[in-house]
Formats: sequence, C-alpha cells, structure tokens
Amino acid sequence: MVPNTRRDFLRQAAVVGWGLALAPYASLAEGQQPTAETPTGPIDLAIARWDPAAVEQADLQAVATQLTEHAMANLGGMGRFVNRGDTVWVKPNIGWNRAPELAANTNPDVVATLVRLCLAAGAKQVKVGDFTCHPARQSYVTSGVAAAAEAAGATLVYLDERRFKEYDIGGKRLQKWPVWPDMVKADLVINVPIAKHHGLSKLSLAMKNYMGVVGEDRGRWHQDLATCLCDITAFMKPRLSLLDAVRVLTNHGPQGGNPADVAMKYTIAASTDIVALDAFGAELMGAKAHRMAWIRAAHEAGLGNMNYRELALREAVVS
Repeated sequence: MVPNTRRDFLRQAAVVGWGLALAPYASLAEGQQPTAETPTGPIDLAIARWDPAAVEQADLQAVATQLTEHAMANLGGMGRFVNRGDTVWVKPNIGWNRAPELAANTNPDVVATLVRLCLAAGAKQVKVGDFTCHPARQSYVTSGVAAAAEAAGATLVYLDERRFKEYDIGGKRLQKWPVWPDMVKADLVINVPIAKHHGLSKLSLAMKNYMGVVGEDRGRWHQDLATCLCDITAFMKPRLSLLDAVRVLTNHGPQGGNPADVAMKYTIAASTDIVALDAFGAELMGAKAHRMAWIRAAHEAGLGNMNYRELALREAVVS
C-alpha cells in the first residue's frame, strides 16, 4: 500500500437533501466564526443518518446509496483518497451465505456506490473480494454483492487459500501471517464492514473485518483477539474505512439468519481513523467503546482515537 497523497484541488459535491457544498474542509456560513463544532481542517469522521421522518417513504436502495455518497462527500470526496490510475480494493464483509435482509454481510448497494465513486475519481481498476467463511461462490451471490459490484464496474476476486503469501506482520502476537497479496499491493484498500453482533467478540466492526484479508486458521486469533486485530491493523495502515449500519445484526452474529435479529439504523459513517469508526460503531450498537478490548488496545497503541468526538467530526441528516 502506498502513502496517502492529496489532490492539489478539492472537488465540490452536492449534498443529498440539504444542498450544502461539501469538501474535506467544513464550510462556514457567511460571517460565521469557526467553533469546536465547525472544524475548518480535513474531516476525520463523517456520519450520515437518514431523516427518521422520511423513513416510511424511503426506498432502501436509494437510502444506502445516498448515505454512502453523502458520507464520502463530507469526508472530502473519493478524490481525497484515489489518484488517477490507482488500483483499489473494496473489502466488504461477504463471508456468509445470507441474503442482504439478514444483515450478515455488507449492504450490496453500499459496495456498488463505493465502486462507482472510485471509478469516477479515476481508479484504473476496482477489485472486490473477501476471504469468506461459507463457500465464496455462494456467499458472493446470495449476499447481493456479486451482482451489485459487477454492475458498478468492479472486478470480483475469489480468494484461493493457496495464493495467500506470508508477510512479516511484525506485531506483538502476529509476527508472520499469510495475507492476500493483491490487497497488500493495492494503492488503496477501502474497509467496509457491516455493524453486527458477534458471539465471541461481542461486536464485529471495521478492525475485525481485516480478518477477511488473511488466511490460515483465523479462529486462533480469538485466543488474543485484541492484540491480533491491532497487529493486522498496523500492518494494513488503513486510510479509509466505512461502516455500513443501514441494517445491523443485533444478535446471533456473525452469520445471523433470523429476521427478528435485524434492526434498521439507516446510518453510514466514513473515517480516516479506524479506531474512531469502531468506537462510533460500538456506541451505535449500544455498547461502550472502552469496554471493547480491541478498541481500547488500538487506542492505547496509538492506532487511532476512540474518543471520536475529539476529532474533526461532521454529522448530517439526509432525506
């Protein structure tokens, strides 16, 4: 992965519903003075929520698409992260042979929107793939991700365990581990998990979604999950992560299967700080971030800031 480079100019994007001009710098009304609530530098965390008053009339595909567009625009636009000619890997959670309505996998419309935004920003190729738990050719199709991603112009990749390459992770727990080489070589990896319950770790969010970039027996990580997640996060050097919380899985994760365990949150968050994103996700799921061992460990290791409201934050309601 290459270091982050910024554009010489910032493209403006239209906000869905509110009509504000969005850029990586928060805009101020004429005569308004900057405050702690109106950051004037690059945004670290952008949260987009659908207007509760408009939910009954909303088309869920349009909601997922517009929330993703809005969050990315408020974060600075995809051009902040993608340079012309880049190869981008969009890494959703598509590990389970479950339909989108069961909230075990990342929303396919969120994935498709990211693919489209990357290509519009000049990416040469956008790849989509995950090291699945259920058979990949079933999970990719049933999740809806295969059709949505390909229709948006992505290249689907099925990860073959024989093609993982051992890398020097250099972590406290993970010294060496097989990682999918094309993700390591990509100019940008966009980590885009769904927010959901997990029977062992309590929650599965952005840092845990990196378990889908590695091979071998990932179950061993749960012996010391917090340290392993910190190790792989430090190795991957995340630049951009999004949290899909349009639907969330509230129980019987990670694979779910019961519609009664699904709740509608109508929220997308995008961040340059993966620890802040996980802290926000924990809060959204009704948990305390400091009680999630991997979030606390990552904060203490300097991988990000779990006190996400200390960052340059932008929240908006979309309708």
